[in-house]
Amino acid sequence: MSDKDDALQSLDELAAEGDEMELKAADASFDEIEALRAERDDFRDKFMRALADTENTRKRADRDRREAENYGGSKLARDMLPVYDNMRRALLSADEAEQEVNKALLEGVELTMRELISVFKKHGIDPIVPEVGDKFDPQLHQAMFEAPVPGTKAGEIIQVAAEGFMLHDRLLRPAQVGVSSTPAS
Repeated sequence: MSDKDDALQSLDELAAEGDEMELKAADASFDEIEALRAERDDFRDKFMRALADTENTRKRADRDRREAENYGGSKLARDMLPVYDNMRRALLSADEAEQEVNKALLEGVELTMRELISVFKKHGIDPIVPEVGDKFDPQLHQAMFEAPVPGTKAGEIIQVAAEGFMLHDRLLRPAQVGVSSTPAS
């Protein structure tokens, strides 16, 4: 072999090594690109999840705020119901003779009662006023007693002891009623 052949062989070997190095570099670049794509996809997924979580948190906060506005005063409202009951009893207990003597006092109680009802309405508190003969509804009424009353059907209201109240769409206090049982034969 001549020097020329040796040189050509060396050049061929160098070219092969260069091709191999380029191939290794191309493989490394491809692997690097794939790793970057996987990392990008992972970050995109994390971003979308964080965005959805933020939206859910915003919606939950809105719902909590609305509930606090509508139902935050339910404890105070529940505590005011006995005041309403007592004022109502005071107005109902006065007979005609007392009405003339205590006219100014009863008028004051009536005005206070109207103001209390106005405040209740303003804050979404509505009375549940069942009538004698209405059907008992366990969602709105609380049976205080049950008695067989001739001429009634089982489950009819026979007496109203106290009005109930709703706070928007929630039951604040059920109406307290007496209910007819099946009349004895």
